[in-house]
Amino acid sequence: MTYVTRSRDEKITSCKNYFTWLKNTIDTLKIDDITNVIELIENAFKNWNKIFVVGNWWSAATASHMASDLQKTTLWKKPQDKTWILKFKSISLSDNVPVMTAWWNDEWFDYIFSEQLKILAEKWDLLIVITGSGNSWNIIKILEEAKKIWVKTVWFLWFSWWKAKNLVDNYILVESDNYWFIEDIHMILDHLITSYFKNNIV
Repeated sequence: MTYVTRSRDEKITSCKNYFTWLKNTIDTLKIDDITNVIELIENAFKNWNKIFVVGNWWSAATASHMASDLQKTTLWKKPQDKTWILKFKSISLSDNVPVMTAWWNDEWFDYIFSEQLKILAEKWDLLIVITGSGNSWNIIKILEEAKKIWVKTVWFLWFSWWKAKNLVDNYILVESDNYWFIEDIHMILDHLITSYFKNNIV
């Protein structure tokens, strides 16, 4: 294999093209869908429900990031001194490597998230699923489990309805099959939601 070195003008064009494609993808987002998700998170927050976030592969990092943003970033500076304010009870189910690999090794990859939810969740908690295609069986399993134990679900950014269509309560749809743009918008939505709550937790 060889590496092709492009001219500066070609590099500039490549940057502009990426931003144009990304902006066009952002324009497909429906504000009402995003607002519905904010309200669902808000209800869980005000009722002291736990908010679980989960994702595979690169979405696992986004799930960790979002759980962290909800729990800490929403509180501005010196949150340890703010004992009187509500705080998010957010948990990333993609973080406990020993538990996930134990289920994977002893049982099967399908159960690495659903069994955690089964143990930790209570009725009316909230599950946020971050994924691209939504085709992974461990994602289907956790959504099925959420239905059984009355955990509300948000499908966070995907481009294929596939088997999960009837398993979610709310969703945000990105009309794209480009994983780069989907991952970019994952983070944009995380920061949009975090910013909303950061500006309203006083």
